[in-house]
Amino acid sequence: MAETPAEQVKRRQRKVLEVRNLRVHYETPTGDVIAVAGIDFDLYDGETLGLVGESGSGKSTAAYGILKLVQPPGRIVDGDVTLDGDELVHMSDSNFRQIRWTKLALIPQGAMNSLNPTMRVHRQITDAIEAHEGKQDKETLRERVLELFRMVGLPQRVYNMFPHELSGGMKQRVCIAMGIALHPTVVIADESTSALDVVVQRVVAQTMLRVKQALGVSMIMIGHDMGLMAQMVDRIAVMYAGKLVEVAPVETIFDEPMHPYSQVLIESIPSLKERKPLKITEGITHDPRNPPPGCIFQLRCPYVMERCRSDAPPLRELLARHEVACHLYNDDGSLIEDATMEAAS
Repeated sequence: MAETPAEQVKRRQRKVLEVRNLRVHYETPTGDVIAVAGIDFDLYDGETLGLVGESGSGKSTAAYGILKLVQPPGRIVDGDVTLDGDELVHMSDSNFRQIRWTKLALIPQGAMNSLNPTMRVHRQITDAIEAHEGKQDKETLRERVLELFRMVGLPQRVYNMFPHELSGGMKQRVCIAMGIALHPTVVIADESTSALDVVVQRVVAQTMLRVKQALGVSMIMIGHDMGLMAQMVDRIAVMYAGKLVEVAPVETIFDEPMHPYSQVLIESIPSLKERKPLKITEGITHDPRNPPPGCIFQLRCPYVMERCRSDAPPLRELLARHEVACHLYNDDGSLIEDATMEAAS
């Protein structure tokens, strides 16, 4: 029976994933590189959240922290991650292995590097199924794999092929099929279209959207293509230097971006309707081993004030469902009087 509108609203208000104060560091001889600096966010039932930011902002590291896939010299320093009531960070590896794939799955960035070149495609999917569900009848497994292929738009001939025989887009769709093979609650797609040309990007993005709608999964999409995010996600979380600086519904953040970094990201999207100069951010990033006191964006912000150099702005809800970490605004979301004038001076 189809859900009523009231039931859909209630389901969309249920949190399936809660991330609190997640911190991930990478140890170096000269001090820890702070890759993720205490982020907090929620993912709701059936929602697609876009995690965006420039390269090195900590997007993928945050995802691997949630998945407990951070490898040495990286380590999870602090934080709690709760998935449908299960706390993940402190869970034993054996218990977490039962959750990975079945409740929490990854669609990796490099499809070729993620697929075993010596195994046929169907073996890579059936091995994951049998690892969680035990040995099964070969014909049953074949039908399950072919059904997954139909969902992601792959022809049956892919069943017996090796990864090197597939195009980039086909390999990426194999990874999508693997990610949804056990019907997880949450899927994390780590820049799944970044290594593809624009035509194939669109095909893969449409495949992920179609699969999400068919299965009703919640999804975190990681990337730096704001144009693609605008078409794919419900909310956007903007990340800079290991911190979340703005979280808002996709329509809101494109109509009225509040954080200076978000404004630069959106202004950098090429336009087919008007010719405009390329927007760039002045300044250089700080040493990730030694972040400055105060706002993490202060060295590149055109509106930096004296307060920004000493007080770190908290991520606070200024408008409905619109959270921003910036000293430029009052608690009601209005711009602080003369803030830009102070910055200019």
